[in-house]
Amino acid sequence: MSNINETEKMKELIEVLNKASKAYYAEDIEIMSNAEYDALYDELLMLEEKTGTVLAGSPTVNVGYEAVDNLPKETHESPMLSLDKTKDREALRDWLNGHEALLSWKLDGLTIVLTYENGTLSKAVTRGNGEVGEVVTNNAKTFINLPHKIAYKGKLIIRGEAVISYDDFNKINEEIPEEGAKYKNPRNLCSGSVRQLNNEITAKRNVRFIAFNYVSQGGSDTDFKLRSEQFDFLKKQGFEVVEYHKVTEDSILDKISYFAKMVANYPIPSDGLVLTYNDIEYGRSLGRTAKFPRDSIAFKWADETANTHLIDMEWSPSRTGLINPVAIFEPVELEGTTVSRASVHNVSIVKSLMLGIGDEISVYKANMIIPQIKENFTKSGNLTIPKFCPACSEKTQIKNENGVETLYCVNEACPAKQIKRFSLFVSRDAMKIDGLSEATLEKFISVGFIKKLSDIYKLAEHKEAICNMDGFGDKSYEKLIASIEKSRDVLLPNLIYALGILNVGLSNAKIICKAFDYDIEKIKNATVEEIAVTDNIGDVIATSVFDFFHDSEKLSEFNELVNELNILIPEKKETNSNIGGKTFVITGSLNTYENRNALKDLIESLGGKVAGSVSAKTDYLINNDVTSNSSKNKKAKELNVQIISEEDFNELIK
Repeated sequence: MSNINETEKMKELIEVLNKASKAYYAEDIEIMSNAEYDALYDELLMLEEKTGTVLAGSPTVNVGYEAVDNLPKETHESPMLSLDKTKDREALRDWLNGHEALLSWKLDGLTIVLTYENGTLSKAVTRGNGEVGEVVTNNAKTFINLPHKIAYKGKLIIRGEAVISYDDFNKINEEIPEEGAKYKNPRNLCSGSVRQLNNEITAKRNVRFIAFNYVSQGGSDTDFKLRSEQFDFLKKQGFEVVEYHKVTEDSILDKISYFAKMVANYPIPSDGLVLTYNDIEYGRSLGRTAKFPRDSIAFKWADETANTHLIDMEWSPSRTGLINPVAIFEPVELEGTTVSRASVHNVSIVKSLMLGIGDEISVYKANMIIPQIKENFTKSGNLTIPKFCPACSEKTQIKNENGVETLYCVNEACPAKQIKRFSLFVSRDAMKIDGLSEATLEKFISVGFIKKLSDIYKLAEHKEAICNMDGFGDKSYEKLIASIEKSRDVLLPNLIYALGILNVGLSNAKIICKAFDYDIEKIKNATVEEIAVTDNIGDVIATSVFDFFHDSEKLSEFNELVNELNILIPEKKETNSNIGGKTFVITGSLNTYENRNALKDLIESLGGKVAGSVSAKTDYLINNDVTSNSSKNKKAKELNVQIISEEDFNELIK
């Protein structure tokens, strides 16, 4: 079996084992027996030992989380130069000058330099200014596809791009209730994630590393002549390598067209292509200019533009009060689709473009995806910035933040803010009320049925009017009311999240509720300092919670809402002094307990914790076959973790 095939097999095993662990420990579902799990685990361990490679996510390793006070700086061994650029496809073909080259994606993330020594990742440094970068080694260890160990034991330095996919970017943004707090694009999210002072945060962001450049291999007995050979070598070590194709003057235009068709649906952000001579020695012989290496060149997409006329500017209020300008123009065809709208982002851009109704403008799709205004030819500047909010008719306010002007509605009772707030309130992770879409909420708010949160639970008073509304009838009304009635029974964390408190997501709500014993009165009366000392909360979130419950109007509305609800509080767990705070791992068959879940429930009810794998934080491994050579037993012995039987455990809790 080749190294590449072995690597693929390891990836399959990791996926299966992690899926089984998640099902068992997080979802209380057993999808394979202990024997099957251990056999697959041992097979993975054997392959890791044989290949010398340990892939990210492997259940055989655990990445420890660590917080640092700052990111140290370090000078790169060789400077990281920018690339010369062109948008001309013919110029790119001429650049080849008869030589073969590799054409690959130019990924839009954060460039990282990795150093491996003795088969282990020893250092990860950001590009920085090209000369000096920031050391992010602990954060890099959490990248979801990065090998922790490789077969090659010499010194290896490679460059690549840390990236976050569009899907993960959207999922992370969906968890942020505040519109103004959402991340602007995957690149900014990735950069912030990689440069965190606590790598536990990085680990939650699904950052990937894609190698694009082999820098050096100290003490290597391998003499690569082609860059494609270097990429093959990196693949064998377990790295994900950027997609590339060998091209010549005859094939390059077709390959550019291939990438152009792919970019709109490519899952990773890309802002162009990179062309690099395949012959390493030839590339080196060309040297470099003061700014650019001569062995590579970047290709930026020549954005397809179209001229049109500005018809209107739609000012769209959001739940935070931010009013976003959206340009409406005569429809045009761009990159194969019809486009008639483009976000203008803020007042500063509106002013800099000197926009006016009727102006002739050119529009394009940034990176062939996002519609933007490129230029205003007539620059009439006659566009009026609204002095009143389109949704509530109250006065607007222009705020200047870091030199950028943005338009806000400062009216807390603005219907637009209410629609977004109510939409969050009824959402799946909040009160779970089906049938109240934003469009329906807007209808109910506009006719005065809903002015505050508690009004949702009084909608039955308007049965006749609701049944006569467009899109409603008796059946849809009954279904809506049934969903509302069901939502009256609610867990406290879901209710706290549903309130839309600034910066408080569901996970933070759970932490806060647990810290204050699920006592809503304690949370309402807590000081900023008392909330801030809670794990992973801090001053910003604590201040948001405190301010919410000390705002007289919000507190009054909350108290009215609580009168309509039955807040469910988890039963307080009895703590056994012998196992309180202790971490257990369970493996093998059981004799006195119905199944692992029953034993797990008992441990947690007594204040203990149950983990999926043995680590340095494990206190006990429960295994009736104490002398077995299973992978968990081996790991426990290596870490001096006590292995006990069910009988031992029963004695422990007496």
